[in-house]
Amino acid sequence: MAAGGSRGLLGLWLLAAAGLAVGKAPSCHEVRTAFQLRQIGPLKLVPDVPTAESDLQICQHRAPTCCTKKMEESYQAAVRRERYQSIQAMNFELNYMIVGYVTAFQEAFESLLRLAENRTSSLFETAYRPMAKEAAEPVKKLFRDISLYILGAETTVEGAVLRFFDSLFPLVYSRLINPGITDLSEDYTECLRLTRQDINPFGRYSKNMVTELSKSLWASRMLSQALSLGIEVINTTEHAVLSKECSRALVKMQYCPHCQGLTLIRPCVGYCLNVMRGCLASVSELDAQWREYISTLEYLTNEMAASHDLEIALTGIRNSINEAILHAQLNGPQLSATVDKVCGQPKQEGNLSSDHIVPVKEATETQALVMAHASLNNKRSSLPLKASKNDKSRSLKKISREFINYMKRSRTFYASIAERLCEGDLVMKDSSTCWNGEDVVESYTSRVVSSGLKAQINNPELKVRGLDPLISNLIDKLQHFNQLDAEKAKLKLERWASRDAGSGGGRSEEMEASGDCDDEDGCQGSGDRIHTADILKDKKAHPENRNEPKPTVKKIDTTTTTSTVKSSSKHSVTGSGSSPALSSSLVILTALAVLWHCPL
Repeated sequence: MAAGGSRGLLGLWLLAAAGLAVGKAPSCHEVRTAFQLRQIGPLKLVPDVPTAESDLQICQHRAPTCCTKKMEESYQAAVRRERYQSIQAMNFELNYMIVGYVTAFQEAFESLLRLAENRTSSLFETAYRPMAKEAAEPVKKLFRDISLYILGAETTVEGAVLRFFDSLFPLVYSRLINPGITDLSEDYTECLRLTRQDINPFGRYSKNMVTELSKSLWASRMLSQALSLGIEVINTTEHAVLSKECSRALVKMQYCPHCQGLTLIRPCVGYCLNVMRGCLASVSELDAQWREYISTLEYLTNEMAASHDLEIALTGIRNSINEAILHAQLNGPQLSATVDKVCGQPKQEGNLSSDHIVPVKEATETQALVMAHASLNNKRSSLPLKASKNDKSRSLKKISREFINYMKRSRTFYASIAERLCEGDLVMKDSSTCWNGEDVVESYTSRVVSSGLKAQINNPELKVRGLDPLISNLIDKLQHFNQLDAEKAKLKLERWASRDAGSGGGRSEEMEASGDCDDEDGCQGSGDRIHTADILKDKKAHPENRNEPKPTVKKIDTTTTTSTVKSSSKHSVTGSGSSPALSSSLVILTALAVLWHCPL
């Protein structure tokens, strides 16, 4: 009896709080005020006094009521708008962090790219002046291709590097190895480009450059793709369409009390959780793949900032190119002999007299001096850059740590989204009464289900029909990316370990077409190659095909041509007709000239 009396007094208090009097119909004044303040719809839709509305579809309570069918439609539009705004507000911080990191990453990367390009250009301007002007465009294109690769373009690191060396070899051959060449025609230049693929004039350095860049740029490329995917997930979940059942359940939870004049009452916590978990069942299915995605982000961020640092890889391009050019110069006589066989002998600027011909032994000594100086120069230039307060790469590392620490805290973002929506002003936490969808009660007594699609079978508040197709597509994308990243990371560790272990020997190690790369790795397959001579013969027979894509060429056996030099070649080095004194003087002058072009 005492309990019944308490509930009766509670009911009278609630009616009084709503501005109602016992025995009188509820007032619609507060309903009109709430309708207007929340901008739910035109005020004319709300009746001045309660009516005996019989065609209500959602708020089917005892008459009289302050709601109409038109108001229910406005309420449904309002709850969809409010849910979108609520989810957008929750996503804002997460979206802000990802977009901010994308911006910081791009700015730092562009800064490093400019630094590396300037360092590489300065190499040609100081050490290789005869070819500096002509090398400017290949250098620019190399770094443009690297930038496009990072941003996700359909290009490869191997393709960018080998295209650069294809363009570089004609310049090195005609400006450094044989500076007397005057007839550098289009056909002869093209022959040199194709021969570069045959004789590999730059030794192992072109392959090493591909490997080192692939290690660092792969992680940067994958991280860029991961961040774009994260933004896509956030934007898609914001615009996920609420089902008809969800809209009706939200109206019943938030606005049906208004029909009875109870504008201050709030839903029970358990009731809110059931409705929100039912409405967001599809979104919560992102949880497992989102957690894996955060782990992927952490791995890629650490990989980019660890041993294969982006700054070291980009600024190291200068040294790799320098070593490749020096290697070609040291093997100049052998390269000339091979090129003469394939491309013929180009026109020379006059005939070289015997006074300008250096014996092979002394030329080798001069080249040794060049290599010793270059080795010292490379060691000094390969030291870590001096830290500066405005070093963007270092600030990127700091931002990366802050970013990944925040992202790790968001692992449960989609698993707990319903709980966060039910926090704040939406539910009554400290009050002794709440709305259960039918009436004002002291507590919610129905079963509270957990999050996830399967658990909604037992949801007492709404039926969930299945997974949203948009969310299903997102789950597939996340799963595909996470699996792809894990597989590629494992393969790359095995490849790079095997390459590093076997980098010391053999002619095969110097060939750049390794055959164990893929597109995401920054490498491209070598495919079937054909002989340079056949290509050149075909070009002469069909000159109209000059604009067709350049074919690759088959590697030829150069064991005989690289071990001997034709004594009659205009590029060969002989000792005939030269005095020892003059030759020694020329060696010293040549060494000094080279050292002057390669300052310490």
